[in-house]
Amino acid sequence: MKIISINAGSSSLKFSLINMENENVIANGVFERIGIDGKYTIKFNGQKYEKEEQLNNHNDAVNILLKELINLKIVNTLDEIEGVGHRVVQGKDIFDKTVIVDDEVMKKLDSIKHFAPLHNPANMLGIEAFKKALPNVPNTVVFDTAFHQTMNKETYLYAVPYEWYEKYGIRKYGAHGTSHRYITETTAQILNTDKFKLISCHIGNGASITAIKDEKCIDTSMGFTPLAGVMMGTRSGDIDPSLLPPVMENENKNIDEIINDLNKKSGVLGLSGISSDMRDLETAYNEGNERAILTMNKYVRRITDYIAQYYVLLNGADVIAFTAGVGENSPLIRKLVCDNLACLGVKIDEEKNNIRGKQALISTPDSKIKVYVIPTDEELMIARDTLSLIKNA
Repeated sequence: MKIISINAGSSSLKFSLINMENENVIANGVFERIGIDGKYTIKFNGQKYEKEEQLNNHNDAVNILLKELINLKIVNTLDEIEGVGHRVVQGKDIFDKTVIVDDEVMKKLDSIKHFAPLHNPANMLGIEAFKKALPNVPNTVVFDTAFHQTMNKETYLYAVPYEWYEKYGIRKYGAHGTSHRYITETTAQILNTDKFKLISCHIGNGASITAIKDEKCIDTSMGFTPLAGVMMGTRSGDIDPSLLPPVMENENKNIDEIINDLNKKSGVLGLSGISSDMRDLETAYNEGNERAILTMNKYVRRITDYIAQYYVLLNGADVIAFTAGVGENSPLIRKLVCDNLACLGVKIDEEKNNIRGKQALISTPDSKIKVYVIPTDEELMIARDTLSLIKNA
């Protein structure tokens, strides 16, 4: 069975076509600049096919994708595609698991789209495009927030007027749930048990830390939106909201402009003034750049703070797992974070830690907490959920 995993953005559409018999990726790629001009890249069999073509909307992108899958002989017929799974950022507290798309699901998605205005409407465009192009193929929706719905009320509520929660749904929802669930399931396989305490560190351009006990989320660092939590590539993470009025006044900016600054001009980029790319920051750090050293220390400290907080929350930890772009590919970040955790008995083997993009145990035998690098695979999780729902429909 072949299933397509889809991540649709406002002007992009990423895809992975996966053979679920062996869970191998047959082809993947991205359609970009939708509604502007358009270009796309498709990778398959070690080849990369690129083309510029006008993409007026997501329907164009989907139709061209399906046409190219046949033209490039990636599939012989579209009948080989038996399911389409879609990533949706925000499911609020309405969705706590993956669902098959129907009219009622689309109505509910439309009712909560304002909770993720930059993401959910775009995700919905992808769903509508595939429903139109492949009307007889089941579509599913996998929510970034679903895994975090096991948090208790004490954890997900903010200390603000309770009426804000009742009237407007103001609470912590978290993000990266599909990735954290993948890390959880992989950890269960590694340990051969579903009883464990895990601190999952999804550290990429966006970053979140999640406390997991017996395969359930207990707490997570992102909040009402993905702006909260640890310092990220361009996001500030946690700040004092009282700083907003004086900055707005002095910069002559409205709230939307300031929120944009916190999302896109802050974090590693804002503090360092160098780049949002951790590879650039590491180069400057190793060259002794003062701002880079300051930023790196702050970045590592914020990650350490959350790991330590969740260690106490879980009353200990069996595993700390690093994943996503930085977590999987930066031995330096992993070392600095683990060095900060030495008081908890964390020890890493520097030779084992010198890896990128591979699953590995990097802690020493006498480390009180096992430390793993586990590459994440959100696309595979989407495809697995889709396959399961189709089989049980």
